[in-house]
Amino acid sequence: MDKRDLIIAKLKEQRLMPLFFHADAKVCMDTMEALYHSGVRLIEYTNRGAEALQNFSAMKEVAEKKYTDLYVGAGTIKDAHQAELFIKAGADFLISPAVAEDVYDIAYNNKILWIPGCMTPTEILKAEQFGLALVKLFPGNVLGPGYVQAINDLFPSMNFMPTGGVDTTIENLKEWFDAGVCAVGMGSKLISKSILQQKDYAGITKLAAEILGKIKSLHN
Repeated sequence: MDKRDLIIAKLKEQRLMPLFFHADAKVCMDTMEALYHSGVRLIEYTNRGAEALQNFSAMKEVAEKKYTDLYVGAGTIKDAHQAELFIKAGADFLISPAVAEDVYDIAYNNKILWIPGCMTPTEILKAEQFGLALVKLFPGNVLGPGYVQAINDLFPSMNFMPTGGVDTTIENLKEWFDAGVCAVGMGSKLISKSILQQKDYAGITKLAAEILGKIKSLHN
């Protein structure tokens, strides 16, 4: 199986994409480990600060030695230069906040999964025309589950992953999955600034495991 297809299949199985950034490399690696122990096998590390590339490289180095079944992707990739840097650092996939065509070109040439952020039917159609099977719906809190229900019939072969505004409650998760999403992206609701400040890695493992359990219960 093509690695791009494999990661999409893994995402459909996990149904959760945790995402985070922190300036401290040790905190990043400990957070990655905490998520892994919860059962998470796909993580997005967001390119949100000057330390992002260096921290990502350190995370990938650890993952390749200790967590060989963990896929770590780079998020908030907005141009070709960033895409090239993170691919060289070992990114398993790339996620963008918008449909950045130059990022698509780099990802395509390197046979790397690229997940663009889309908000409008025009953007989703553009992603479909690129031959993509998965997009991030962003910002999820603005669009809402009703938006997914409204566009599902227009794009029956597209997989949707809302990010931003997805809550940890079973009720909110049910709304999104009932609407037809294949997975949800979750940042600060799962990995809050306070939990990182406190270095409460056991808390991250516990909450991530609970969310995975809630999502699984919705699909049994």
